[in-house]
Amino acid sequence: MRIGNRDVWVCLAGLAIVLAGYPTYALENTKTNVLFISVDDMNNSLNCYGDSEIKSPNLDRLAAQGVRFDRAYCQFPLCSPSRSSLLTGRRPDTTRVFDLAYHFRDGLPDVVTLPQMFMNQGYYVARVGKMYHYGNPGGIGTSGLDDPKSWQEVYNPAGIDHTKLEPIIVNHTPKRGLGSAMSYYADPDGKDEEHTDGMVASEAIRLLEAHKDQPFFLGVGFYKPHTPYVAPKKYFDLYPLDQVKVPDISRTDVEGVPPLALASTSPWPNFGVSLEDTRKCKQGYMAVISFVDAQIGRVLGALDRLGLRERTIVVFWSDHGYHTGEHGLWMKRSCFEESARVPLLISAPGLAKGKACERTVELVDLYPTLADLAGIPAPDGYQGASLKPLLVDPTRAWDRPAFTQVTRNANVGYSVRTERWRYNEWNDGEKGIELYDHESDPKETHNLASDPRFEKERAELKALVKKNWPVRVKGGEAPAKAATKKAARKASRAQK
Repeated sequence: MRIGNRDVWVCLAGLAIVLAGYPTYALENTKTNVLFISVDDMNNSLNCYGDSEIKSPNLDRLAAQGVRFDRAYCQFPLCSPSRSSLLTGRRPDTTRVFDLAYHFRDGLPDVVTLPQMFMNQGYYVARVGKMYHYGNPGGIGTSGLDDPKSWQEVYNPAGIDHTKLEPIIVNHTPKRGLGSAMSYYADPDGKDEEHTDGMVASEAIRLLEAHKDQPFFLGVGFYKPHTPYVAPKKYFDLYPLDQVKVPDISRTDVEGVPPLALASTSPWPNFGVSLEDTRKCKQGYMAVISFVDAQIGRVLGALDRLGLRERTIVVFWSDHGYHTGEHGLWMKRSCFEESARVPLLISAPGLAKGKACERTVELVDLYPTLADLAGIPAPDGYQGASLKPLLVDPTRAWDRPAFTQVTRNANVGYSVRTERWRYNEWNDGEKGIELYDHESDPKETHNLASDPRFEKERAELKALVKKNWPVRVKGGEAPAKAATKKAARKASRAQK
């Protein structure tokens, strides 16, 4: 069939009419957006991770739309060290962030952070809530230890959980600040949108609506489930107290475990709180997980409503794990699985959906991963690996272990996790060694470090520790001045 000039002009005119009906971004925005969602102190107690007691429908749906990483680990189970590592793509020994006071810019003034990397490519880059560290709840409403170079716009909400309810929060450990206390409150009257995390969701939705027609990197940082466990009462009602379980731990349950491995909770166990009151705290923790899940659902719903899902990478992560009574421990700063392991969900256009990945990955991997997925060049110096191959095929071979470190005053613990094993050593092994076989002992209750049957595995894992930390930082101490050290001690007491 022969096509004449008139036919060509008719086709072009028709195409112009069709294109005129499309939004402007269909022509101008060919870049992939990033919705970067973080939570504070959330462990893997989610329905999509196999915890059937937890009501987390929105994160479950996100997992069904992407890849759920079953063995993802933080590099330091404390807020600022972990977040600084993730957002710079560098491990704690490079950032020198080991506490809640030192800022990575003091030693790395020119480092290009993850959001900066996108800003340099012409993206609109903003933060709502907590991305870098600041006190929780003490610093709510401020920018805290933020990095101004990373954002074009920031929003620091302060809801009634901070401005109104703090004086009536139940605190079973009154000598501890609310940020590290066994504390909770079921708000009988407040609405979701009046709480800090509800305000985070509302502002994130506003920014999505305002910037839907341009490429964006939007960091949405929720403050829960960090203590104090405060949420509207309807979320507490999801978990009747008589159905909440916590482990009853005695000294015989932790025989063979180095004392430093248990030092994150003092007095041990459970900060001296009764078993009945720890159940109330566990109920509160479960409630705030469901509360923050509901707020994440609001944001994801807006992404769908605006037609942005098919060109947006969605990443959900927690800065570290969290103990709720395992080994007699609460909160974080241990080398055990519950403290080092994190939930990590990634949904990316055109890649695997509804799949689980059992490979061992790290939060430091997110920096090169997002550069790879967005097709932008990553600056030199990052220390992770792109997870894109696993997002294409979650079952493919992968031989990278995960490394986690933690400090206890002048003591340091180094941990390596492979798909089968966890190996921990304290002060180069002088203050204890731990070896756990996750094939037979997923709860890490039997320390095999002194068992001669596993001498080969112990030696191989020790070699991995030495390779990852060839130069040991004494006590994990950041190069801080005396005033900064004093601030760090104060911040540590408040625990965010």
